[in-house]
Amino acid sequence: MDITSRQAGSALVVAINDSRIDAAVAIEFKEAVRAACEAPGSPVILDLSRVGFLDSSGLGAVVAVMKLLGPDRPLELAGLTDPVAKVFRLTRMDRIFTIHPAAPDAMKATG
Repeated sequence: MDITSRQAGSALVVAINDSRIDAAVAIEFKEAVRAACEAPGSPVILDLSRVGFLDSSGLGAVVAVMKLLGPDRPLELAGLTDPVAKVFRLTRMDRIFTIHPAAPDAMKATG
């Protein structure tokens, strides 16, 4: 799983550089994001702008990361492509996560 992370103000931005988060990479995704989140920063903004496909296992992995971070360190999403946004809408997870149009907008929103 190819991810990069950077500080943006008080937030930690974790960019997913792979095109898919599915059953084949869900465990690897969780571990990679968990390792990236050892760096300080709150909230954690998951930049999904390069992800074109997310299945139920991938969605479960994103939720698992949110639970891992806990209530004191919110997980926000940014840059959802149309197919990924559709998964979040259909499952109503768009009501659970704060979703920003793009990572730069997410960075402005967090200060």
